[in-house]
Amino acid sequence: MIASTVLSTGVSFSVAAKPTTGVSFADDPILRLLPKCNTATQFPPILTVVVKSDRTQDPRLLFKLIRLCSEVGSMDYATKIFENILRRDVYHYTAFMSGAIANGACREAVCVYVRMIEESIRPDSFVISHGLRACGIGSDLDVGRQIQGQAIKFQFGLNRHVNLRLTEFYCKCGEFQEARKVFGEMPEKDVVAATILITCYADCRLIECARAVFDGVVEEKDTVCWTAMIDAYVRNKKMNDALELFRRMQRENISPNEVTIVCVLSACSQLGALELGRWVHSYYIGRRMVRQNAHVGPTLIDMYSKCGSLEEAKAIFNAMPNKDVVAYNSMIAGLALHGKTHEAVELFTKLVEQGLTPSPVSFVGVLNACSHGGMVDLGFEFFEKMTKIYNIKPRIEHYGCMVDLLGRIGRLTEAYTFITKMCGVEADEVIWGSLLSACKIHGNLELGEKIAEILLTKHHSSSSAGTYILLSNTYASFGKWDEAARVRGEMKNLGIQKEPGCSSIEVDNTIHEFLLGDNRHPRRHEIYQKLEEVISKVKSEGGYIACKESVLQDIGEEEKEWALSIHSERLAICYGLISTEEGTTIRVVKNLRVCNDCHNVIKLVSKVMRRKIVVRDRKRFHVFEDGVCSCEDYW
Repeated sequence: MIASTVLSTGVSFSVAAKPTTGVSFADDPILRLLPKCNTATQFPPILTVVVKSDRTQDPRLLFKLIRLCSEVGSMDYATKIFENILRRDVYHYTAFMSGAIANGACREAVCVYVRMIEESIRPDSFVISHGLRACGIGSDLDVGRQIQGQAIKFQFGLNRHVNLRLTEFYCKCGEFQEARKVFGEMPEKDVVAATILITCYADCRLIECARAVFDGVVEEKDTVCWTAMIDAYVRNKKMNDALELFRRMQRENISPNEVTIVCVLSACSQLGALELGRWVHSYYIGRRMVRQNAHVGPTLIDMYSKCGSLEEAKAIFNAMPNKDVVAYNSMIAGLALHGKTHEAVELFTKLVEQGLTPSPVSFVGVLNACSHGGMVDLGFEFFEKMTKIYNIKPRIEHYGCMVDLLGRIGRLTEAYTFITKMCGVEADEVIWGSLLSACKIHGNLELGEKIAEILLTKHHSSSSAGTYILLSNTYASFGKWDEAARVRGEMKNLGIQKEPGCSSIEVDNTIHEFLLGDNRHPRRHEIYQKLEEVISKVKSEGGYIACKESVLQDIGEEEKEWALSIHSERLAICYGLISTEEGTTIRVVKNLRVCNDCHNVIKLVSKVMRRKIVVRDRKRFHVFEDGVCSCEDYW
């Protein structure tokens, strides 16, 4: 145990001098080689030079070599160098631990720290900080507390950097009272410490606690602190709060950085706030006087794609001078979301032709495109390429794409077999839920019940509200009302709340949200009046007949028609009709899949009201124009 080593007073510790030599960096021929080493394959020649020059025990050079190894991701070389040092000092330990943490080997970093203490090498604030960081990432509470004791023993208890890492350590271990205690005892409760606490609270979805820390910062908050709070809202799906905080940031004349812009654009993406996204884009261009950096470019592509403006997304992509795989991934995903299967496949091919290596995300994008286009053979071809040519081990997302692809075209038994033969990954409720949804759509009750049993037994503890609702709706779609009621009753007993259908529309840079049968909007009377007018018009001019099978409730026929008419997307569209000029495109975002009846109605509305209507649901984009949908009724 560490405690028995470090807290015993009988151990004397050696103190190292910082590694240095009389030779400057510019005059050292080996040190001059290091910046040119960008990959692990370039490393052996440098080691050969080190051996030939008889500098295998040069402390400064070895320190630099260990750091370089970690930077190029070669911890094997770093370990060999570290183990061959005859007289290691604290700087060598610090360099090795830093590299191990950066390369995901936190447990190894902790073990090396223990060795350092056992070898009676006196720690400094930097190596203690690295030890705390490794324990935090690995959630090693016991060892981290022992390192805290060492920090006090060696008089680093008031060290700012150590306390920052200690705060982060306790947060990552879920010990928030301890984290607040450390934060409260800091001599200077600075904005950096607050930012760390905000980020850690956000990681654990304690958004109110994060905001309390943010509001409690006495000194002037810097851009990083503001950005951390905005990011906390975005990661916890509080998009409107994120945008409101960004507006406040502007009012207080705090200049955002690129990370802020990325966070705000992400919020716009989720909300479908195209006009606000355009404003943020122009603001960034105006303030920075540049096109975009490597992070903002792909985020802009993602934002425009998810807000329904694929042409603007393409324009951003085409204007990027140096496109990396992240930019290609964003554009491929955008094309897939809009059902542009052939374009997505062509872009994937171009990615390879440009000499770039597809990443796992690249394959998620192109497999999604195949799914939306119903291209089964091509989907399996890409899946095989991914594993055999690029040696990418399929993740749950890739398997999910394939199950969705098979389920959409009704090859349900094949999809079930595919799930049972998944290698190295266990099917989760999302994959089973995807197949269950396909069973509901294609009317396969027998397989649907089989999957339902799996979900309610094997995945009972982790099943979400969406899973239970899907089960209930599947039973209801086959007229099995008792079974549907049983599932709903179980939801109630477990305290699981149904995710309500919610649709949003942006008008004059303001997001308006609607729920099923919503009566909260200030213009609700006008909205429902317009709704009656629209329904009457699509019946008389478009021949609309309500698809009452879409109502999965055991109620009367008239009640079913009314229940359909007040779906959230219809309310949002009607608000768009009364709030925008004739000819203006109406853009709506819905959190759930659009039902068959709403899909039919919106096609007719686009025709009789002469409006282009763009709807993004949970699955994809639908562009309704003159009575036709871009999905060709395949979604």
